[in-house]
This record gives sequence, C-alpha cells and structure tokens, in this order.
Amino acid sequence: MAAALCRGASGGGRGLRTLLRCETLHSRWCLITSHKLYSSVYDPNEKTFEKLLIANRGEIACRVIKTCKKMGIKTVAIHSDVDANAVHVKMADEAVCVGPAPTSKSYLNMDAIMEVIKKTRAQAVHPGYGFLSENREFARRLASEGVTFIGPDAHAIQAMGDKIESKLLAKNAKVNTIPGFDGVVKILADKHGNALWLNERECSIQRRNQKVVEEAPSTFLDPETRRAMGEQAVALAKAVKYSSAGTVEFLVDSSKNFYFLEMNTRLQVEHPVTECITGLDLVQEMIRVAKGYPLRHKQADIPINGWAVECRVYAEDPYKSFGLPSIGKLSQYQEPLQVPSVRVDSGVQQGSDISIFYDPMISKLITYGSNRAEALKRMEEALDNYVIRGVAHNISLLREVIIHPRFIQGEISTKFLPEVYPDGFKGHKLTDLERRELLATAASLYVSEQLRSQRFLGTPRIPIAKSKRSSWELSVRLGDGIYPVAVSKDGSSFSVEVDGMKLNVTSEWNLASPLLSVTIDGTQRTIQRLSRNAAGDMSIQFLGTVYKLQILTKVAAELSKYMPEKAAEDTSSILRSPMPGAVVAVSVKPGDTVSEGQEICVIEAMKMQNSLTAAKTGKVKAVHCKAGDTVGEGDLLVELE
Repeated sequence: MAAALCRGASGGGRGLRTLLRCETLHSRWCLITSHKLYSSVYDPNEKTFEKLLIANRGEIACRVIKTCKKMGIKTVAIHSDVDANAVHVKMADEAVCVGPAPTSKSYLNMDAIMEVIKKTRAQAVHPGYGFLSENREFARRLASEGVTFIGPDAHAIQAMGDKIESKLLAKNAKVNTIPGFDGVVKILADKHGNALWLNERECSIQRRNQKVVEEAPSTFLDPETRRAMGEQAVALAKAVKYSSAGTVEFLVDSSKNFYFLEMNTRLQVEHPVTECITGLDLVQEMIRVAKGYPLRHKQADIPINGWAVECRVYAEDPYKSFGLPSIGKLSQYQEPLQVPSVRVDSGVQQGSDISIFYDPMISKLITYGSNRAEALKRMEEALDNYVIRGVAHNISLLREVIIHPRFIQGEISTKFLPEVYPDGFKGHKLTDLERRELLATAASLYVSEQLRSQRFLGTPRIPIAKSKRSSWELSVRLGDGIYPVAVSKDGSSFSVEVDGMKLNVTSEWNLASPLLSVTIDGTQRTIQRLSRNAAGDMSIQFLGTVYKLQILTKVAAELSKYMPEKAAEDTSSILRSPMPGAVVAVSVKPGDTVSEGQEICVIEAMKMQNSLTAAKTGKVKAVHCKAGDTVGEGDLLVELE
C-alpha cells in the first residue's frame, strides 16, 4: 500500500495517500535501465490467466499489456473508432472496436465490453484507472459471468466508495478520522488476509485538482509517522477484506497528525514512482492477487530504495490557465530514453493524433535517483531531451516547477502554482547570463546555417569563389530588446561577443537533429531549434521554454526599420476560441447588448468546459458558431460592434 501526500495550502493540512498491497512476489530492487525502473521475477510455471482484456486506453492500457506479455498472458484491447490506430491497439494480441468516440458509447459501454469478453473468451479484465475501474456494477456483471475483475470485489468498491460507510469502517478499524468528515479509501491486499503498505507518494503539485508532479517518498514524513500511517492503512484494508492494489488518503497537518480522508479502489496514475522505490510491479501483483495467489513478501521486505519523480506530460498550453488542451498530430516524437534512469509510460508514438475526445496526457515521465536531488537533476535533463512537435505541451511548466527553490526545499502544497505564479505562468525568466547564452547560441546557429548553405556535397558551389569569411556582425531581437552580436569562427567553435562579453560556443552543429548539445563556456545545454525562416525568425527551446528570436545582419537590421508593422488586432471587440473543442452553448445573438464579463459561449474539450466572456460592454455584431460546432484554437466565435 502506498500513501499519496496531497498537502493543502501553505501552513495548512496535508493530504497523504497510502497504497496498501496484499500480495507477495519475488522481486529485486529497482533496476536502473533506460527503459524501465522496476524489476520483478516472472515465474513461467506460475499460471494465472491465458487471456486478459484491458478495459481502458492510452498509456495505462499499454502499461498493463507490457506486464501481461512478460507473464505470458495474451491481451485483448478495446477501442473507439477514433482510436483504431492507437498504440495500445497495435500492442495487444487482439483488438475490438466498442463504439464511437464519446466515452459513454465506447469505453463506458458495459454492454459492448461484455460482448467483447464473450467473443474473445477473455478470462479476466484489468480496468486500469478511470472509466470503469471503480464501477461496482461492472465488477458485479463480470463476476456473474465468471470473469475475474483485476481489482477489489463489488462489496469493497461499494463500501469504500460510500463516504459514510467508509468512515464507519475506518473508525471500527481504529483508523484516525476527522470528526464530521466523510472520506473515501483505496489499497492493495490479497485474498488470504495479507496486506502490505508500500510507503507514501507526494502529490501536491496540481492544477484544476489534477496532479502534475508526483514523487516518492515524501519530503515531509518521518519513519515513525510513515509506519503508523501504513499500519492504519493495512488495518483498514483487512477490515473491509480488500484484495487488490489501492490507495488510502490521509490528511496530515503541520504537526504530522494524520486523519483518514478517502480510499481509491484502483491502480493510481502515479503508481510508477512506488514501483521505482520498492522494485515491485504493481500490475503483476494485482493479477496474481486476482488469481488467488498469496503475497510473497513480508512488510520488512519493502524498502524505500532511492527517490522517484513523475511528471505528467500533457498536450496543452501551460500559458493559458496553467494548461488548456491542444490537439493535433505528433509530427515528431522522441522520448528521452537515452538519459540514464528514465522511464516513460506512454500511449503515443510519432504520427499519433491527440483528439478532443480524451484526456490530453501524452505520457508519464519518471526519473529515479539514489536521492531526491539526483532524481530531480535527471528529470531536468529528461525534460530537455524530450522531443514533442505538432502540439503544444507543458514541458516548460514542468521544468520550472522542479527547479523552483520552493519545490526543491519541499515547501509545496496544492496551492503551489497559483501562489508561485499569481499572474499566470510566463515561462522561464532568463538571468543576464542565460540571456547571453541564448543570444550566443542563436547567433552561432545562424552562422552555422549560413556556412552550410554555401556548400553542396562538401564542395563549394562556386569553386572560383575563395571567400574565407570568419566574422559576422549581427543584430538579434529577443522580446523587446535588440542586441548587437559579433561572431567569429574558430574550427567547430564560435567566439561570440554579447554585451561586451565573449562566450565560446561549441557543438557538432548537426542541424538535422531535433536535439542539439551545445557547450557555452564549459556549460552544457541541450536545446531544440523548432523553426526558422528566410526572414531570420528562429524559435529555440532553451531551458525548457520556447523563445522567439529574429537574427539579421547589421545591414538588414538597418533596412528593417523602414518596413511597415502589421497593426495589432483589436481583441476587445472579438472573441476567439482559446482552445480546440466543441461549442456547448451560445448565450447571445446579433443585436444583443452584453456587459463586460458576461458569458457569451461555452467550449468543451477533453472533459473540461470553459466559459468565454465579453472583454467589454457592447452590442453583438455577429455570431459565427452554434451549439454542437467543432472549433479550433483561434477560430472567430463572436464579434462586437
């Protein structure tokens, strides 16, 4: 059982979840490889199920399939029509469509899923998380058909899902409870009365009540509190005769007093960090428990071995409300598996579509280290080496969170993002040195590109031209500033003068690679050049944030002063969609008078509704959408006079 800690506002309560496991298995401690960060022994002679259906999609479906393959279990994937080419569909031994895109007609369609189970003769079902994972009716229907549900039975789901009943159970099991508070519990246990607690998880960094960064163990708990909390979680699991993986949440105050909050009767999204510090495969444990095997470990066998951090990588724009969804095709996608001690749980690949119908998560990026500082440093490196093109993503926000002094010191709560960024997230704020490094790198990239364009198959295009130019005077625009930059070439290195300071910039300058390793005065940086054009515009991902620059020769910069500037659009008189989605409702029509802040329409995407309001008082000139329309980011919705 692992405990997940979700702290409240600074100085206030902290919520801690404890995941309880009740199963034994032969396992080794966390194996550090570039592909996975847990290691379990799979006994080929230990029979479980011949065929298992995964009632889910995306990364968790892929995660379950990977363990099933190691255990010799054939898998059946279900999918909606828009998910026909999804990665989990390709990975499974069989795949069956269960309906159209809306989840109510596909992934939540119990009748269709039950038909697939009968058709494929699957013996068991793993629900993953979300969807039907905590649906007691689904568990009951499976049991009535003699199909094993990889999770707790319907009684436990109901008992722990009922706030009043779960509180009474907790009291009877002598678990600390808050007077007058009704909560829900989740844990893991076997069918023989055995239970283990697998330490805690810290889950306080959230936006819109959704977790963004998780880690294990927590920086807040001491061994005594951890043990007491774990023992109470185990007592609760035994009281309800729980048998599967689960998580028990506790509220912890600043004095480390803890109180039962709720229980989640399923595998948690952030389970990889628990696997990393314990060396256990929780999916394998759930399958073994469901088959009736007892746990193979004692509590003394469960360690806290190192530190693990998980960042949820989303297809969303972090500059809009800390993350509004983005849709599109992953035109380029490269996971940072070359970085040591990195694990990526994903359900996408290059060419995958991120649609408006489902959660915009791209992957869960996990790094492991012998201590927290090491795990965070590897996460920083992994984020810099993650290539995602075709959709907006939250890499910049994730990187800023993990390097923030307050996060590093463990001063975190569920209010972290709005407290640290009260005016919204703006990206990385460059120091003077970092600004010079970026300018020098951009100028070196520009010159390197110019030199490459002068050569054809290794030979000068005009052999008679014997130009040996070795210095360039450039003008670089970054934000509101324009900076003169002088560049001179020496072999594969460039000497760049910025603000009266010289920096030495070295790289292999492989401009075809999505990643560039650049050394600036001895400091190594991994950057990504995202775009460029003939006008000198260039976008560079540097320290996680994308910066737009314009690089011109000194002469071109002088002439550019005479170019007319495009007039800015009057955004107060128009309303554009801030995100792709579906129009749920339109509250105005042409001729209506609206007040500043009045709701004009509602856009829904990826299970999230956004109310769009008027920026000023005025009369509606035109309405360009209606309920049911699908719109893209930036589409014109309403005009005011």
